[in-house]
Amino acid sequence: MKIHEYQAKELFRNAGIAVPEGHVATTPEEAAAAYKQLGGEIAVVKAQIHAGGRGKGTIKTNRDQRGVQLVRSAEEASSVAEALLGKELETIQTGPAGKKVKQVFVEAGCDIDRELYLGIVVDRASGLPVLMTSEEGGVNIEEVAEKTPELIFKEAFHPDQGLQKEQVESLCKKLNITGDSVASANDLMTKLCKLFVELDCSIAEINPLVVTKSGQVMALDAKVNFDDNALFRHKELLELRDLDEEDPAEVRAGKAGLSYVQLEGNIGCLVNGAGLAMSTMDLIKLHGGEPANFLDVGGGAQTEQVTEAFRILLGDKNVKAVLVNIFGGIMQCTTIANAVLEAYKQVGFNVPLVVRLEGTEVEEGRKILAESDVDIITAEGLTDAAEKVVAAANAA
Repeated sequence: MKIHEYQAKELFRNAGIAVPEGHVATTPEEAAAAYKQLGGEIAVVKAQIHAGGRGKGTIKTNRDQRGVQLVRSAEEASSVAEALLGKELETIQTGPAGKKVKQVFVEAGCDIDRELYLGIVVDRASGLPVLMTSEEGGVNIEEVAEKTPELIFKEAFHPDQGLQKEQVESLCKKLNITGDSVASANDLMTKLCKLFVELDCSIAEINPLVVTKSGQVMALDAKVNFDDNALFRHKELLELRDLDEEDPAEVRAGKAGLSYVQLEGNIGCLVNGAGLAMSTMDLIKLHGGEPANFLDVGGGAQTEQVTEAFRILLGDKNVKAVLVNIFGGIMQCTTIANAVLEAYKQVGFNVPLVVRLEGTEVEEGRKILAESDVDIITAEGLTDAAEKVVAAANAA
C-alpha cells in the first residue's frame, strides 16, 4: 500500500524524524493560507500523487508547470496550486496517462547545503532490511544504481537490533558527513530503520535527504510503502489509503478476494495459483501474445468470485480474448466449469474464451463445458491453450 508524501512525513514527525513544517491544501485559497501559516519567505508547493519524479514532471496541458515549485508569496502559492489542482501530472513513473492532482503540500523552505539519498528495502538474498545511501541525492537513483553502483553504500541490519552506531559512522564517513551532522544523521537513520520495521514497510525512501547549512540532517521528501500482507497488524494505516490513486479494477478485485494486477496486453488471464498464473503469462508471451493482467482466483474460489473476475476482465476494453487456466488441486474442475457457465449467464462473453482444465474432476468438468451451448475453445495442455488464445486474440 502506498501513501502520499504529506502522510509519510506525518509518520516521520511522530517518530521524531526531522522534516520541514508543511500543510496539505485542496484549493488555491488553502494553499495561500498554508503559506501564511508557515511564516517564512520561501515555501514549496508540491503536487501529491502516488508517483515519483514530480519535480521533473509536467502538467499535460501546460508543459511549463512542474509538479514541484518554489514560491515566495501567498499569491504565488495560490497561483501554483491553481495550476496543479485538478490537472494531470505526467512523470517518469506515471507514463503518458499521468495522474490527476487532487491535493498539494505547501512546505517551508530550508537552507540546503547538500542533497543526499537514503532508502530502506528488504534484501531477499539475506532476508534482512538494508539501508542504502548515496551522495547522489535529488536525482533518479535507479540511474545511479545502473551506471555508477559504487556510489551507493549499503548497511544491512537485524530487525530486532536496529541500525548500530558504528554502521552509521561508517556511512557518514563514506557520505562525507562530519561534525555535529553525524549525531543528526545517527538520530534520523536509526529512527527511520525502527519505523521501517515497526510499521512493516516494504520501502522507505528519502530523496533528497538534506544537510542544512546549520548541520541538521532532514527528510526533504518521503516515500513509504507498506506490505499489504501485514496491514492486519496496522488498522490505523488503512485510514491513509487513497483509493483514488489506485487502479479501479485492482481495488474491485481486492474487495472480491482476488489477486489482480493490470497490465498492458490484450489477453485476459484467469488462473488459480500465483505460480501457474506467472507460467501462463510467460507462455502467452512465448507464443507472441501480450497478457492483459495477472489474476489469481486462489484455490477456494466460488462462483461469485469467478463471475466478478470475468466482469473485471471483460471490463478492460483492451482485452480481445480470455484464457481460463485451472489446475484442480483444492479447486475442483467441476466448480470452475459451472462457474464459467454461470458467469456467461450473468456477464456474457463478448470475446473468444479458451479454457484449459487439469486435475481434480477434470473429465467431469470438461463434460460440463462440452455439453453447454456456450461457445468455448477447449485446450488439452498449457502450450495448446497459449497458442489458441494468442491466435484468437490476433483474429479478433
